[in-house]
Amino acid sequence: MQLIGMLDSPYVRRSAISLRMLGIPFEHRSLSVFRDFDAFHEVNPLVKAPTLVCDDGCVLVDSSLIIDYAEALAGRSLMPSEPGARRHALRLTGPALVVCEKAVQHFYEHKRAADRQDASWLQRVDGQLRDACALLDEALGIAPTDRWLCGAMPTQADISVGVAWTFAQIVAAEIVPARDYPAFAGFAARAERLSDFVALPPA
Repeated sequence: MQLIGMLDSPYVRRSAISLRMLGIPFEHRSLSVFRDFDAFHEVNPLVKAPTLVCDDGCVLVDSSLIIDYAEALAGRSLMPSEPGARRHALRLTGPALVVCEKAVQHFYEHKRAADRQDASWLQRVDGQLRDACALLDEALGIAPTDRWLCGAMPTQADISVGVAWTFAQIVAAEIVPARDYPAFAGFAARAERLSDFVALPPA
């Protein structure tokens, strides 16, 4: 099984860490959708990261779908099963994915020439990014510090929240500086010390 895509993508990294936490063996192929477009196209004509190539050649895209399949293979989930805990995990995972999405949009808008950037669109995106970070910072500020977000073991919420903050700091630190979101930043620093995060750095 191969996971295709660069670990500087929060979606690729989220998938890779999840696969590792689930104990699913995989080969990571670090192909860029830009620099390695032709090679990526040969694997998946959609040139979509992450791409998971299964052992039988079946191709899956989208981090949430890849994680869903990995959980089926592992016979266990990274999400809590108890409804209240699961809702809590979903409540935190959702804004984490918004942070990823808006940080990606911020990054790509700034790749345009300055005279072609859409200032009103960028203002909206950056506002959504700040709001998502603020929501998570508030939630994490009251979260216990002697356990993970949904119990003794990390869940998908912990993975997604940690990956989201690290990525946002790589591409949009000037919009969401760590000093403004101390609980979010502190939680991510703790998550990044997990062996599964350390093994898959965002580079």
